[in-house]
Amino acid sequence: MLFDRDDTLVVDVPYNGDPERVRLMPGAFEAVRLLRARGVPVGVVSNQSGIGRGLLTEAEVREVNARVDTLLGRPMDVWVHCPHTPEDGCGCRKPAPGLVLEAARLLGVPAGRCVVIGDIGADMGAARAAGARGVLVPTTRTLPAEVASAPDVCRDLVGAVRHVLGRPSTVRRPV
Repeated sequence: MLFDRDDTLVVDVPYNGDPERVRLMPGAFEAVRLLRARGVPVGVVSNQSGIGRGLLTEAEVREVNARVDTLLGRPMDVWVHCPHTPEDGCGCRKPAPGLVLEAARLLGVPAGRCVVIGDIGADMGAARAAGARGVLVPTTRTLPAEVASAPDVCRDLVGAVRHVLGRPSTVRRPV
């Protein structure tokens, strides 16, 4: 299971390099706990263009990620991020498949067996491009067109994980 970081696992603080500002999204701890209890590997795929913009360092991103690990009770199995700006045209920045493919490789599973849970269309696009399954958990930033085109939509993070695990979810598409 792969999660987007900002506005999915943690409250988005734009270009955050301060671990003290990290706050889990509602249900994040429980969602990850449910997966770990079932032995499902968990990872994060995240665009971090603040690095490419000179607003953050790799070290600051790692410190923020370490804080997320602490708040979730133990480290994620894998963290993969894209440091590039949208203008760089790289193959790793979501919605390109690179982050999902790399995370799947590091987890030792085919990308087609991965699920990406995220809050925007770029997360769903990356899942689709990598051959993975996408589940959208909309926030106030999520555009109506992104909700309409998502393969699966759940109201909250715990519902999304339950849906993926084959349990009744709070909402199935459309929202």
